[in-house]
Amino acid sequence: MYTIGIDVGGTYTDLVAIDVTGKTIFAKSPSTPADQSVGVMAGLDELARRLKLTRADMLGVTDRIVHGTTVATNALLERKGAKVALLTTEGHRDVIEMREGLKDDRYDLRSPPPQPLVPRERRFGVKERLKANGEIAIPLDDRSLDDAIAAIRRSGANSVAVCFLHSYLNPVHELAAVERLARELPDISISRSSDVLPQIKEYERVSTTVVNAYVRPQVRHYLTNLEQRLHEAGFTGSLFIILSHGGMAPVEEASRLAAGTVLSGPAGGISGARRCAELTAIPDLVPFDMGGTSTDISLISEGRASLSADGSLAGQRIALRSLDIASIAAGGGSIASVDAGGTLRVGPESAGSVPGPACYGNGGTAATVTDANVVLGYLDASAFMGGARPLDRAAAEAAVDRVAASLDLERIEAAAGIFRMINLKMADGIRLMTLRRGVDPRKFALLSFGGAAGLHAAEVARELDIKRIIVPVAASVLSAWGMLTSDLRYEVSRTHYGAAARISADEARTLFADLEQQAIGRLRAWFGGPMTTERSAEMRYGEQIFEIDVALDGLDWNAATLIDQIEDRFHRRHEELYTYAARDQEVVFVNARVAAVGEVSQRGQDARPTPSATVCAPRGARQAWFGAWREVPVYALDDLRPGHTLAGPAIIEAETTTVVVDAGDRVSVNALGWLDIALR
Repeated sequence: MYTIGIDVGGTYTDLVAIDVTGKTIFAKSPSTPADQSVGVMAGLDELARRLKLTRADMLGVTDRIVHGTTVATNALLERKGAKVALLTTEGHRDVIEMREGLKDDRYDLRSPPPQPLVPRERRFGVKERLKANGEIAIPLDDRSLDDAIAAIRRSGANSVAVCFLHSYLNPVHELAAVERLARELPDISISRSSDVLPQIKEYERVSTTVVNAYVRPQVRHYLTNLEQRLHEAGFTGSLFIILSHGGMAPVEEASRLAAGTVLSGPAGGISGARRCAELTAIPDLVPFDMGGTSTDISLISEGRASLSADGSLAGQRIALRSLDIASIAAGGGSIASVDAGGTLRVGPESAGSVPGPACYGNGGTAATVTDANVVLGYLDASAFMGGARPLDRAAAEAAVDRVAASLDLERIEAAAGIFRMINLKMADGIRLMTLRRGVDPRKFALLSFGGAAGLHAAEVARELDIKRIIVPVAASVLSAWGMLTSDLRYEVSRTHYGAAARISADEARTLFADLEQQAIGRLRAWFGGPMTTERSAEMRYGEQIFEIDVALDGLDWNAATLIDQIEDRFHRRHEELYTYAARDQEVVFVNARVAAVGEVSQRGQDARPTPSATVCAPRGARQAWFGAWREVPVYALDDLRPGHTLAGPAIIEAETTTVVVDAGDRVSVNALGWLDIALR
């Protein structure tokens, strides 16, 4: 039996199959943005070919497929989601536009506000009102609701977000409105805030519900279509979708909470990074995932990845919990250009998968980072993708020549400049994730993965004074591999905030017990295996306006000192994040959260034979640029075994990735067969 992980990226769709012995096979297929399922099915064809099976035979012996999708991400970034209407409390329809009075760059007086996903003419107020304690102040007015539903029908909206004031405490009015909407507009998609995000803070709740309504029709259509195509192709197992918090859920749940899939693909990479930390016993890692379109950066500290409810994408606030990931527009397809002032720029525009870099030969003419790597000799044009897709070196040279001419430089100088610029850009991204959060990156190892990361990891690490790089064998498909290490996860939360800032011990026990019962009950509908729970709370000091997430696992919940333990956890977490704790200030408990986690089986690693020697012979050599042209040995990653060592400068090639090692750097192969690079 196989388990298969599928990660759809901007340029390639990555696939990984692992059998019961731990044997791992992976494949890549060009992504198909117009319909991602086309690229997925083509990738399954290629994966089956590598397993020497038909696609039907392979799928017939596959018990689980775990999928990361960018459908929701692309819909937001490209503004191609549903036509949404907002149904809200009368007088509150402009919350989505007023936001919180903040902007991304508060010092930029000319920056325009992000455009709301719902224009004002499709935002409808309904006469109703709940008090701040959840009691009904004004009953839901039937005539007002009728008028709003009629206006929604006339507007042509195909999705509705329903968000009434204080509905997180009492959803009675939202439930009644949704019932009427479903009866009178049966073909419309409905997202209810008390279902999507039942928490305090009106703007976050409205924005998250609107995002869910905006992407839900497309996500549901894609996932149900993919599920049908897989079943028609012979798949009888379970299809799960990776969510932004790193757990996975069945298609039905991912379709309901579509806003929870906006970081679906990158979340698989973080799951893989956590597994790498376990396997290598290196608890502090900076995952560095460079693909064809973007680079995702995160942090694994003490073996854990941090979760955050402060997410946003394309200017839209998404307050669902997600892994803390920074994405920057830097990838192999990033386009190099020269502006009117004669300055070289790399990105944010990307050639993507269509037409792709000039060297792909698909009609692209702009110089990209991949073209620069070909010119510099780091990429072997004839061996790209194992020789199945040779690159056009002449086209790469011509593209870089046009940039060189604009800068009055030689070709190799322009290519080296492109290489240097993209490395600086990615190093700045890592600084945002580390130094600006009080974390010293020099104490971490860089985990290099993604198809393009190995070409740049050494120079990016050197820029940050990081001394160690880990490159897994499955580096080019680590996000897909990581999806197979994910567990099922269902999260529930509830606001518990009143006039008394300090929650009582009995209230805390009852609150978390209720949430735990709810989370476990929902997860049991999908999963019958072993299960654990995780408890956490969002808390703040009384004078603050933003909460921090505090893990509450390991407390003695029956102790008389339970609240003191909870507050002590908060003080310690605040000090970890901000270097101080104000233990004399009151602590305000805002949101309680419980995650039910279904622990699925994880397949092991391939057994790697022990080598008889510690030095591996290169399979060849070629000219590459290391400040000057040098004849550099080229090694095959598949030939390296645990215990092998080599010294830079060198190039290590696999079918789907290349690793560049500079002079003075040393490479050793660990017990897993992974590269462990010590920088000079």
